[in-house]
Amino acid sequence: MLSSWLPRLPIGEWFRVFVDFLYDYVGWLFSAFTDLINFLIRNINGFMTLFPSLVLILIFGALAYLISRRRGLALFVIIAFVFVDSIEYWDDLLYTLSMVIVGSLIALLIGIPIGILAARNDRLNDSLIRPILDFMQTLPAFVYLIPAVILFGGVGDTPGVVATIIFAMPPAVRLTNLGIRQVPKEVLEAGKAQGSTERQLLFKVQLPVALPSIMAGINQTIMLALSMVVIGAMAGSFGLGREVYRAVTMARIAQGFESGVAVVLLAMVLDRFTQALGDKIADR
Repeated sequence: MLSSWLPRLPIGEWFRVFVDFLYDYVGWLFSAFTDLINFLIRNINGFMTLFPSLVLILIFGALAYLISRRRGLALFVIIAFVFVDSIEYWDDLLYTLSMVIVGSLIALLIGIPIGILAARNDRLNDSLIRPILDFMQTLPAFVYLIPAVILFGGVGDTPGVVATIIFAMPPAVRLTNLGIRQVPKEVLEAGKAQGSTERQLLFKVQLPVALPSIMAGINQTIMLALSMVVIGAMAGSFGLGREVYRAVTMARIAQGFESGVAVVLLAMVLDRFTQALGDKIADR
């Protein structure tokens, strides 16, 4: 090898030492986060399963109509979910939806403030936030599962959700940052001329103008969260991802097709929901 004269950098070993350090000294924090994730998933899923499937499907359809004012979208949501129920993947879909809600919500609660910070600090954005986001988006998704399994108590839902949070966060950061940066200077100058403070400019000018871009980031975060939740089945999470994973490992064509279709339909419904919500906000 041409590069054999170079000493090998054991970056993998350094990372293992770092993970062991975190586990030894702040393991209690990871345990608390694991309990929080499990609590949220169980309660959200438990609440949804209180309703008969047909009742919940009609509620989802009504929500789609209220958000979009389009009967076609409401009908599509009802038909899609009735189809999933008819192939007996309704419970798995609800569990997957619970995981997506938890993962997306935490990713947005972290990502949007970071995006605001990046938009207001060029130096921090260029030297730290952007390189970290590039790393997060280019690292293979499966790699996130390894430290997550170690730090968050072995296989189960939490490692998959944690990997989902990391994987799905970059769009929220980037599009929030982009939306705030694209606010016209004339609008900002008008706000300053009226005596607005920096806080008032942010919440009354920049964020409202940037809201369509932020909603696009929310949409992308939810889509990535759904894709990662399926991959999280490799770490032992439940839901549709587990059914897809089982079908692949056991070469069950019928099960793989049915569970895959259920994932696609859930993704389409979530995409239409968030797009309709974004359109409604943009029209205001």
